Amino acid sequence: MAAVEIAQSGGPEVLQLCRRPMPQPGPGEVLIKVAAAGVNRPDVMQRKGLYPPPPEASDVPGLEVAGKVVALGESVREPTIGESVCALVSGGGYAEYCVAAAALCLPMPKGFGPIDAAAMPETFFTVWTNVFERGGLKPGESMLVHGGSSGIGTTAIQLARAFGASVFVTAGSAEKCRFCEQLGATAINYREEDFVDRIKALTESKGVNLILDMIGGPYLQRNLSCLAADGRLVVIAVQGGPKAEINLLPIFLNRLTLTGSTLRPRSVEEKAAIADALRRKVWPLLESGQVKPVVHATFPLAKAAEAHRLMESSRHMGKIVLSVAGVRTG
Repeated sequence: MAAVEIAQSGGPEVLQLCRRPMPQPGPGEVLIKVAAAGVNRPDVMQRKGLYPPPPEASDVPGLEVAGKVVALGESVREPTIGESVCALVSGGGYAEYCVAAAALCLPMPKGFGPIDAAAMPETFFTVWTNVFERGGLKPGESMLVHGGSSGIGTTAIQLARAFGASVFVTAGSAEKCRFCEQLGATAINYREEDFVDRIKALTESKGVNLILDMIGGPYLQRNLSCLAADGRLVVIAVQGGPKAEINLLPIFLNRLTLTGSTLRPRSVEEKAAIADALRRKVWPLLESGQVKPVVHATFPLAKAAEAHRLMESSRHMGKIVLSVAGVRTG
């Protein structure tokens, strides 16, 4: 099969189209003929040598795919052969065929094609577990999302709004702010305004109930300043760095919670519970059109390097997806 491998750690140019043996599904797994694969920040980190795959995972990048099931491993009853699915995977997505745990496959929502479906698993799993499970966002509460125009941000805005919360976001340009506002958020251009001051003004100094943060260390103390009493800060990435000095007083004076998580290393059983919640609570919103993944650009598999360049430029708004159908390796 055709696949994109990381020839060595480095820039986008190290992504090489190659031939690989077709993987075989083990017990509890299925083989998917991939039609499209999502591109995510962890793929970029893996390419740079900063985020190695788990020991049992493929070294081929790619954490989410959409396509058709073509083979079943032992003891698999669902999904069935020929079913169109999207799946969260631990690696191997940038390829014509990819193995996925059957429990982490979700049916392609009605009316969806593979490009939209491939843009969902990584961000929807991440947002659901961090915003609604760890963060406990409730109807009537407010949330601040850093990086509102990202794949995570666009998903968080829509899901929070669908479940009755109000959303504030930070974004780095007027265009990105307008884009987020079209999705239902109140946007703050962090290059022109201090987001702490703006959040206090917008909330009459009460603060927000939940913050979903991807920046990390440099934002830690400022995030705590934005939280209301009993507020929760959920950190899911450290794009600005992992370290910070912290003043603990706001945490115990305001009964704040600081937590975080990563998705990739979690067990199949843990991720299967998230998949079940998505199937029951989010898939109906997708099929009704109330929530929709936002796809900024699509690239053929052979141009994965260009997709990574766009990801690293941060010019995109929404998701970047690789189209796998019809790939040729020469």
